[in-house]
Amino acid sequence: MSDHTAPALQTPSQTVGPFYGFALPYAGGPELVPGHHPRAIRFHGTVTDGAGEPILDALLEVWQADESGALSRELGSLDRDGFTFTGFGRCATTIAGHYTFTTLKPGAAGTAAPYILVTVFARGVTHHLFTRAYFAEDSELHATDAVLSAVPADRRNTLIAVSEGFVGGAESYRFDIRVQGENETVFLDFDA
Repeated sequence: MSDHTAPALQTPSQTVGPFYGFALPYAGGPELVPGHHPRAIRFHGTVTDGAGEPILDALLEVWQADESGALSRELGSLDRDGFTFTGFGRCATTIAGHYTFTTLKPGAAGTAAPYILVTVFARGVTHHLFTRAYFAEDSELHATDAVLSAVPADRRNTLIAVSEGFVGGAESYRFDIRVQGENETVFLDFDA
């Protein structure tokens, strides 16, 4: 006779890849706005492992507010119409571990500093990783952001996207992600 009062145990997770690298990207996924949009920014970087080697088959998703700080309620992220901002994008890394999104710089929502939520899926990672990319020029608002303020001061730099000025007609922000090791990007836990 079995004992039905024993607590249920969670089974171990499996790695989240590498099949997603060809199954989940879609046409226009990295372009949250068209490149010719007058306020388009380039949000890019390199994803590396603990040894500093590029991860060539990672997949990144971004979620963000619009320029006014509002989250979009629009549907249609997979079938973009060329003018509706949905706040969602998906991009696979290149063979050099590089990713690039064309988007808008988000506005501040309440007391939170403007940020882009980045989700990383990669081979060898059993659960996707969440992080945030804040913008260096919004440093006055960083002190009022509850999430960024909770990060130890010596680790906050791993959450800051740095402006590279204008590249190809759009302002460019670099946000490199290190999955583990020295200077590992701070990842957030959303388990309640």
